[in-house]
Formats: sequence, structure tokens, C-alpha cells
Amino acid sequence: LDNRIIDMRVPAQNAIFRISSAVGHYFRTALLEKGFCEIHTPKIIAGASEGGAEVFKLKYMEGTRYEQPACLAQSPQLYKQMCIMGDMERVFEVGPVFRAENSHTGRHLTEFVGLDFEMEIKESYTEALDMTDFFMIKVFAGLTENFKAELEIISQQYPFEPFLYNNQKNLRITYPEGIQMLRDKGILNEDGTPLEDTQDISTTQEKALGALVKDKYQTDFYIMDRFPMDVRPFYTMPCEDDARYSNSYDVFMRGQEIMSGAQRVHDAELLKKQCIMKGVAPDEIKPYIDAFRYGAPPHAGGGIGLERVVMLFLGLENVRKTSIFPRDPQRLTP
Repeated sequence: LDNRIIDMRVPAQNAIFRISSAVGHYFRTALLEKGFCEIHTPKIIAGASEGGAEVFKLKYMEGTRYEQPACLAQSPQLYKQMCIMGDMERVFEVGPVFRAENSHTGRHLTEFVGLDFEMEIKESYTEALDMTDFFMIKVFAGLTENFKAELEIISQQYPFEPFLYNNQKNLRITYPEGIQMLRDKGILNEDGTPLEDTQDISTTQEKALGALVKDKYQTDFYIMDRFPMDVRPFYTMPCEDDARYSNSYDVFMRGQEIMSGAQRVHDAELLKKQCIMKGVAPDEIKPYIDAFRYGAPPHAGGGIGLERVVMLFLGLENVRKTSIFPRDPQRLTP
């Protein structure tokens, strides 16, 4: 990584970055085909867009009379929603995302390329799942059909099994079904305790579930929805039939999560209440909350990490191979 310019001359590494470019291209063209409008949102914002502590903080206009606290955007989430309220109906963005996660793993970066979309809901939040399935199939098919030479070059240096997916409609399971599959296999938490209905599952458990899914359904790609409300951001809509769960979903490739999505809360008072519950100060995102007071349609969307998609499609072990100049907790150069 210290000599990335030389590394890029290696045919396999060069091909990986061409695959990365293609993922962004097929994501963009798939959504344009469905009537989406591409947007470009601010990356310097006043308050955390996701909640929690994983945010890069900075002093905006430091040393001037305009100085104020700010941070780098964890996602374009709030702005995507504001565009929906501005009657744009369907929007997407391809842009940088910043996460101050002190995670030294093969799948985490502190800056990555986010592929985000947001759309009005006409009847059910599952319309967002259908759209996710549509553009991911477009990505997979585009790579498989049009980048055979690059995939062959990569496989010579990094052998991998072809990625398995359905080119029509892919597997969907609920979170309770996923938990039950793990229980049936006798999988426990790291401390030896049994899995609880609404707990968050670990990376190890995600991979175990992915292996169970592949063994049972012969696929590397699936969607799991109805995540517990406790593990989702403040703007997630609770399930109408059971408030413990939410109208939200994750997308998995080879047993690892690549995307989170959900129906968003579109009522200002409920949104304010959930901000407080999740530890987000409503005053910091007042313009966002106030936007809902003018009326907001039901809407949903999600965000994907481009580098992780490339890593898992190619069966690579480290996301740094798919980021042209990666940023992690220890690396700021080149």
C-alpha cells in the first residue's frame, strides 16, 4: 500500500480497480433506468447523520468568528430524505462516506465510496427491497457478462469461486428466521449464551448464517429484513405489527453484510422522539426534522459500500485490495 503506484501495474490489481469502476457504472445506469435522479450532498455537516460516536469531528472555519463544531458525513441519509420531501421522488448518490471506526479488520475502512438511494413508497416498503434486488442483479450481470477478461486475470492471482445469485428474484428471509437457522445449528454467542430474538448478530454469526444459506439455497446473495429496532438508526420505521422489529433490511454477499436499508420515519414528532431515544440531539439536526413538518411521503432506501461489494464478488480477503488509496485507522497516505 505504501507503493500503490507500482502495485497498480500488476495486472490483477489493475483489473480489480476496473471492476470497481464498473460496479459504480452499473449501479448508476440501473437507477437512471428506473427514473432516479443523481444528487450530490454536503460532506461537512453540523451533526452526526447516523448517531453514535463513529464520527470525525472538526472545527469549521477554525480561528474565525464563524467557527463552529462540525463533522464529516457518515452518510447522505438526511439529505436524501430531504430531496424526497422536495418532490424528487427517486434519488441516488455515489460519493465518499466517513466512519471513525477504530476497526482493524479486513472489511472496514474509515473512508469508502457509498452507493446510496432513496425512493417514495407507493404501497409497501418491500418496494425498496425489490429495487435493491434489481440494481444488484444489474451489477452482477454486468460484471459477469462484460468483464470476463478482467475476472480471468484476477482469478489467476486470487483464485475464487464464481459468485452465485439468481438473475430473477433473490432469496429473502426475516431476521427471526435467520436467528432460528443459527439456533438450529447450535450456534451460540461468544460468551456461550443462547441467541436472543432481538440481539445484534456478530460478524462470525453473519458468516455462519451465510454458510447455512448457501448450503440450503445454493446462493451467495440474499436479503434479510425485519431487523430489531434496538440495532437500527433513529430514523428507522418500527414494524406496525411488532414494535420490537423494524421495516429495515441488510443485504449479504458470501455471508457478509454489504448494505443496510429501511423505511424511514416520516412523522416529525416520532422522529424527534426516536432521536432522543438513540442519543442524537434533535437541535443538531433541526433543519432535517423541520423538513417533515411540511409533509413527507412514506419513503425508503439504503446505502452500500462499493469496495466491500467488489471484495466479496471477487472472493478477496481484504477490502484494502479494492480501495485505490485506502484509509483505515492507521493510514492517511498516500
